[in-house]
Amino acid sequence: MIPVAAALDALFALTAPLDAEDVPLARASGRVLRVPVTARRDQPPFPASAMDGYAVTDDAAPGAPLRVIGESAAGTAFVGRVGPGEAVRIFTGAPVPEGATRVILQEDVTREGDRVMPAADAFGSGTNIRPAGADFSAGHGMAPPRLLRPNDVALLAAMGAGTVAVTRRPRVAIIATGDELVLPGDAPGPDQIYASNTFGLAAHLSALGAEPRLLPVARDSVAALSTVLSLVDDADLVLTVGGASVGDHDLVARVAGDLGLDRAFYKVAMRPGKPLMAGRLGDAVMIGLPGNPVSALVCGHVFVAPVVRAMLGLGAEPARRLVAPLAAPLAANGPREHYMRAERTEAGLRAFERQDSALLSVLGAADALIVRPPHDPARAAGAEVPYLPL
Repeated sequence: MIPVAAALDALFALTAPLDAEDVPLARASGRVLRVPVTARRDQPPFPASAMDGYAVTDDAAPGAPLRVIGESAAGTAFVGRVGPGEAVRIFTGAPVPEGATRVILQEDVTREGDRVMPAADAFGSGTNIRPAGADFSAGHGMAPPRLLRPNDVALLAAMGAGTVAVTRRPRVAIIATGDELVLPGDAPGPDQIYASNTFGLAAHLSALGAEPRLLPVARDSVAALSTVLSLVDDADLVLTVGGASVGDHDLVARVAGDLGLDRAFYKVAMRPGKPLMAGRLGDAVMIGLPGNPVSALVCGHVFVAPVVRAMLGLGAEPARRLVAPLAAPLAANGPREHYMRAERTEAGLRAFERQDSALLSVLGAADALIVRPPHDPARAAGAEVPYLPL
């Protein structure tokens, strides 16, 4: 067995960022920017009004009437210059006319016909003008790699980017193995159970920005598993679930080896998830996940998610860990790194009593995995411990 950190290092050694593709900006949210984007011009490109009101010159004064000579609206600027004793009706975002140095708020004037009278307190609220380039200047850049959020997409649009170069989505082939499995919605036999791991993994992969593809269930025979593995096509990552242990029906290592798997490691000093295997199968990274539902999904968070992020160009980094106090004491840990299903409460992290790796109901109730190092001593309530948010 190798430590979790060593297994991650081995996986990262098999992984490289995928190539980039251009996508319309409307489809860029959730993608990873791969090529820098530079603003084409200042934003705003002209001095703009921050409020609805009247654009005036420096000589405007409380109680001194001003003649309204025109209007400036967003998208339609006033053509001309504002002089002493004059004002231009202006709206938020509209270009400030030449000669104007301030915008008086509309509620701070009295208007009669084409005349406005500024109130006594009309000049205490600043100029209400946004200078050209107040947001950003031409040449302002967004650097990769960057996972594009909706706010980033809005900024890119303001910068004038119609398309952006993003990392291609990793293609992931997911294979469940075992005679005992039947797809949800089908009628199980008396000795069968519903396949669940692959559906949870596919949902996780989609959320990470990958393109998961569920292949047919591989039955417990060399011929069946060989046939399904031959369907991985152009996958960047192949995930098998089950069949990676040492039982008589655990065929993944044997069949994958016959197909040319260059194995990097087998077995990791962790719980749940010890019978984990990884290597390279053709052009794809292959990870053989344990068959127990919780084991497979925990390994999805600990190993698969970091590999996908590395493929997306976001760096070869372990899953993000946070720290929080314990709401209840924990007994000493054994020789393997333990990922304990837990819930976050106001008092801190509380591990569930049942940690069996077959209990999806417990994992479904969990929103954290407490990480216990090997041989971690007993921890009292209030002790700070690392955890993975779920």
